[in-house]
Amino acid sequence: MSHCTIKVTFAEFVFSMTPTLTNSPAWLLLQDGTLFKGKAFGAKGTAGGEICFNTGMTGYQEVFTDPSYTGQVLIMNNAYVGNYGVKNEDIESNSIKISGLICKNISNRYSRMTANDSLESYLIKNNLVAIYDVDTRSLVQHIRSKGAMNCIISTELTDEKSLADALAKVPDMAGLELSSQISTKEAYTVGSPDAPIRIAVLDYGVKINILKCMTDRNAYLKVFPAKTGIEELKKFEPHGYFISNGPGDPASMDYAVSTVKDILATNKPFFGICLGHQLLARANDIPTFKMHHGHRGLNHPVKNLITGKCEITTQNHGFGVDPEAIKKSNLVEVTHLNLNDGSIEGIRMKNKKAFSVQYHPEATPGPHDSRYLFDDFIKMIETSNP
Repeated sequence: MSHCTIKVTFAEFVFSMTPTLTNSPAWLLLQDGTLFKGKAFGAKGTAGGEICFNTGMTGYQEVFTDPSYTGQVLIMNNAYVGNYGVKNEDIESNSIKISGLICKNISNRYSRMTANDSLESYLIKNNLVAIYDVDTRSLVQHIRSKGAMNCIISTELTDEKSLADALAKVPDMAGLELSSQISTKEAYTVGSPDAPIRIAVLDYGVKINILKCMTDRNAYLKVFPAKTGIEELKKFEPHGYFISNGPGDPASMDYAVSTVKDILATNKPFFGICLGHQLLARANDIPTFKMHHGHRGLNHPVKNLITGKCEITTQNHGFGVDPEAIKKSNLVEVTHLNLNDGSIEGIRMKNKKAFSVQYHPEATPGPHDSRYLFDDFIKMIETSNP
């Protein structure tokens, strides 16, 4: 007597359990009047913000939960998004931070054995409006040509006038202060209290894996709300200070620039990432500016001018540091340059143990070429606090 065993793969099982994508219409209107029609995905409703694009092919969940994307509608350049579902651990904050999502093709089937849910279910739970079946290649080319601008996505507004009225209410990113809105409301600690190194972290939108990169190096962290003053920071008796990434325009953050100046006056080691990099520049009277369309992706080549080595970096920023002003500075020098456009990617102070980079060395997602920067920060602390 013969026996027949039927094997069903996980992908086939998920396929059978997953509903078909909707054909409900959705609309995308840009600030310059360009209109795209697509299909609805995720939550129903209307969402607006500054439109930007990310060139990464993987890591969409980490990107969606990056606090630096607050206030932005994101285009994912990869042709398919959602094919590996979502996983509870693949997050950089406690919720999705982008305002809306634009894709070419959405996969509502996933085959990753460790996934907890489908992308659409995740978007609905986080109340995120998304549109797919959009010619994202054409859209990205348009933004690269015309520059960053506001946009609106809607599954409920069907005429251009209603869309334009909603779009007019979306604030411009230039001059917008967002970090204090998304920062932790209460200070908290991360890591072991018995660790030999104590680091005070100012949270302007910090990513979970940035903190992990420091605790993995035997540091004990206390993460403070954005508007915490120097006296409160000092009570932790830190060996060094870290200034995080975050959203919004650094030119609107005089309170943060003032705190950075106070931190520099302590002569303790200082490390800043992304927004922290821009704030270090402004604390040294070096202006920042809004970039044409920013840098967002996992493959930006950067040259370390100190070592002569190049690294592939993860980036997410729409503002930059003025290169002409740095040339005139007696206090700050450039340490890293972007090999695509020559923009400034890293600086350090000549008379203090303070440095920063414009990109994300924790690189989740992305290559880990730049994680040596956390090692450099820890060594700086160790040599300053023998």
